[in-house]
Amino acid sequence: MPNSEVLIGDYIQTLRKKHKIKKSEYLSSGNIPVVDQGQDFIAGYIDDTKRAYDGQLPVIVFGDHTCTLKYVDFPFAVGADGTQLIHPTKDFDIRYFYYALQNLPLEHFGYQRHFKYLKTSKVFCPPMHIQRKIAAILSTYDNLIENNTRRIKILEDMAQTLYQEWFVHFRFPGHENVQMVESELGLIPQEWKVVPASEAMFVNPKTSVPRDTIKPFVPMKSATENSMLITEIEERTGNSGAKFKNGDTLFARITPCLENGRTGFVQFLSNNDEIAFGSTEFIVLRSKTLNPYFVYLLAQTRDFRENAIKSMTGATGRQRVLNECFDDYFLPNPDQDVLCQFESTIAPLFRKVQSLSERNENLRQTRDFLLPKLISGETDVSKLDINTN
Repeated sequence: MPNSEVLIGDYIQTLRKKHKIKKSEYLSSGNIPVVDQGQDFIAGYIDDTKRAYDGQLPVIVFGDHTCTLKYVDFPFAVGADGTQLIHPTKDFDIRYFYYALQNLPLEHFGYQRHFKYLKTSKVFCPPMHIQRKIAAILSTYDNLIENNTRRIKILEDMAQTLYQEWFVHFRFPGHENVQMVESELGLIPQEWKVVPASEAMFVNPKTSVPRDTIKPFVPMKSATENSMLITEIEERTGNSGAKFKNGDTLFARITPCLENGRTGFVQFLSNNDEIAFGSTEFIVLRSKTLNPYFVYLLAQTRDFRENAIKSMTGATGRQRVLNECFDDYFLPNPDQDVLCQFESTIAPLFRKVQSLSERNENLRQTRDFLLPKLISGETDVSKLDINTN
């Protein structure tokens, strides 16, 4: 197929940013999502619709410092410094242009501005009907990934809602027939016992792994801030750091990871006997009298995290949680019948989250394999019957 390389700077418009939202203004929820140069697609929210981006959509967001690329086709607000808004000239389909930019071997020079390097790079400019076919193929993968990601969010929200209903509001199945009794935590169901978290779960349980074998390794960045998922797992030798198995919860002990909510649920290992290891800055929490799903969902609650945050000691910017803090956090330990019912209800949700995550990883790998072949013209799409509307 005919293909020519063109200089990016000759084919883009940089769009006006009337309002820029400071990180200190980001909300955890709100009317308008904030898109900035960070790795997370949506960095936060604002409520003031008057501060939303008021230019043309869709638009490509380029992180001047981070080199991240985002295709945004919904109302949003522009976040933080270093966010460039790009739209190509009429010679390019914008979706194709976005994928062409993703294919660039743009070198990263640390925390300096990279937009000048982007503008002096070149991309292929095939005929418009070819561009639209390529964009349609790659968009199919991204749409599937986005749909799975939405399903993951719904499943995780459902799990947290169930936890709150059963163990915070005590509206578990059959609760109408259970007597409530006074405790140091207030009214709790009869037969439930108030215990410190350190009695209901193991904190950094002793687990050994051989030093010389290659094993899954989880760095701190692999635990996400708003999900149970653990991503970008590495393979390493050694045995220094946290050791864990399926069903364990990884709880960040260091600032600001703890405050930002980094917590992971381990269910990526091939079997329940396999042991992995990870960052020394993880605290491993393992069920003793509860179940793995309860432990993870408890670790995600605000009061559990605030109790840990209050125990932090050390130099400013490198403070760490003291393990003793779990002696000071008390919870009503449910009876085993309720815990078994909860596990049978919640476990399928957790497994579905992991399954969708693995499906997304396969989709990303296939898309990333196809992208350079399609953009360069190595794979000819001219004869393919593809709907580009």
